Amino acid sequence: METILFAAFALASILAALLTITAPAPIASALYLVVTLFCVAGLYVLLAAPFVAAIQIIVYAGAVLVLILFVIMLLNLKPVEEKISIPWHAAGIAVAALLLLVVFLTIMSVSSLLPPASPLPSGYGTVGQVGRLLFTKYLYAFEVVSVLLLLAVIGAVALIRKPDAGETDAD
Repeated sequence: METILFAAFALASILAALLTITAPAPIASALYLVVTLFCVAGLYVLLAAPFVAAIQIIVYAGAVLVLILFVIMLLNLKPVEEKISIPWHAAGIAVAALLLLVVFLTIMSVSSLLPPASPLPSGYGTVGQVGRLLFTKYLYAFEVVSVLLLLAVIGAVALIRKPDAGETDAD
C-alpha cells in the first residue's frame, strides 16, 4: 500500500511540477505549485514525518505561495505568448513524462535489491526534535531564508514602483 501511495504522490508531484514550469499564465503556474507542494507533504507523511508535512503545507503552500501570488499581482504579469506550436509542446511533455516514468520504474525495480531500511529512531520528526535542530544546527540558514524573503518583497515593490511626479532620473 505504501508503494502505491508513494508512486501516486511521486507521479502527481512530477506532473504538477512539469505543469508549473510549462503553464503560460503565472497564476496557473502558482496553482500547480500548490499541487506540487501538497504532494511533497504527502511524501513526508509516508516517511513518518507528519510534523514536517504540516510545516510543508503551512509554510510553503500557505505563506510562501501567498507571497509569490502577491508578487505576481504586484507585477501584473501577462500570459506569455507561445512561440512553439501546440503539437510540439505536447510532444515535448509526453517525451519528458515517458522518460521520467522509465527512470521511476528503473529505480523502483532496483530498490527491491537493496537491503531493508533500518527502523527510525524514537522521536523522529517530532516537534521537539525539529525545533531543536531548527534553532541550533540550522539557525543561520533559517535566518538567511527570512532575510531573503524580505529582500524579495522589497525587490518586487521596487520593481513595480512608479516614480512620483517630483522625482527625476538624476535622483
